[in-house]
Amino acid sequence: MAKQERARRTREKVLTAAAEAFAAQGYDSTTLNTVAERIGMTKGALYAHFPSKRSLAGALIEESRHAWTNLRAVHDTPGAAPADVLEGVVVGFADRLRSDVRLRAALRLAVHHPDLAPARSDVLTEMHGALTNLVRRAQRDNGFPDHCPPLVAELLLIVIRGLLTTAERPDHTGTGAPGGEPLWRLLFTALSGSTAPSPALP
Repeated sequence: MAKQERARRTREKVLTAAAEAFAAQGYDSTTLNTVAERIGMTKGALYAHFPSKRSLAGALIEESRHAWTNLRAVHDTPGAAPADVLEGVVVGFADRLRSDVRLRAALRLAVHHPDLAPARSDVLTEMHGALTNLVRRAQRDNGFPDHCPPLVAELLLIVIRGLLTTAERPDHTGTGAPGGEPLWRLLFTALSGSTAPSPALP
């Protein structure tokens, strides 16, 4: 058991180091040596966990799919209003994206190198399908405006993908980290057709 726990901790360190390297240098410029050096491993020791850079990237993308699935399970509970679920999963995923380098790296890889994802890990397609379904449910059950559901899903994903370029940028608006609550309140207010005032900047 102790050996398994050490192996698990090492694997976690390798994934974090890979994510940091991919985020800093991009996939093409990152090598297994780069990742190994970040955590003081030999390349041979790293091979025991991941035989290639591609397998590292695939593991991160698969992890992002699990993060999305788990987040949906937390919010999409029996009796929950679909409109609240929709907002909850989108804002929750965006919040984690801003704070989790592994998730940011995984989503960048999924966007820019879709061929790296294992066949079962097309996280962007899965997210688009889930969001489309939630919009349809919100229209049916909560009076959400009759926008084209796949188009709304694509808009939400465009904003989420935009956070990849702003997540590490300092905020100059006084409204919190880029992509925070004021942005999502503004977007969901606009999508819902509400006449509530937009969040004012200080």
